[in-house]
Amino acid sequence: MIAVVQRVTRASVTVDGAVVGAIDCGLLVLLGIARGDQTSDVEWTARKIGALRIFEDPAGKMNLDVRQRGGGILLVSQFTLLGDTSRGNRPGFSAAEDPEIAARRCDEVAESLRLQGLTVAQGRFGASMKVDILNDGPVTIILDSRRPAAA
Repeated sequence: MIAVVQRVTRASVTVDGAVVGAIDCGLLVLLGIARGDQTSDVEWTARKIGALRIFEDPAGKMNLDVRQRGGGILLVSQFTLLGDTSRGNRPGFSAAEDPEIAARRCDEVAESLRLQGLTVAQGRFGASMKVDILNDGPVTIILDSRRPAAA
């Protein structure tokens, strides 16, 4: 499971001209579900997202997590994070999980974040989405549940 986490001042997702998810201050999480991701990947990823200390404290140090900052999370599935370009210029997506399973795993991550007391908005799985963000910093962190020591 790969998550690209961006600190934002605001973020929203629009599908067919209608906003389906939006937050003010918080985290935009682009989530790629890999073939074979399990409950342990869901739990590790959600725990790591909720605990990331990437918001500034009064001294200006990145020392606060999203809950301490009073922010929300906008979770957007993005299978293209699993794109493989090692054999050419057109990405292959064989590493991405089947859509039915990936949708369930994405919802499990959202629920795990909610169980941490976080406010979570979501995009619409499988839809063509327009994501509008105001990146704060910019601060962008990449998490990979299969490489937890490196993440």
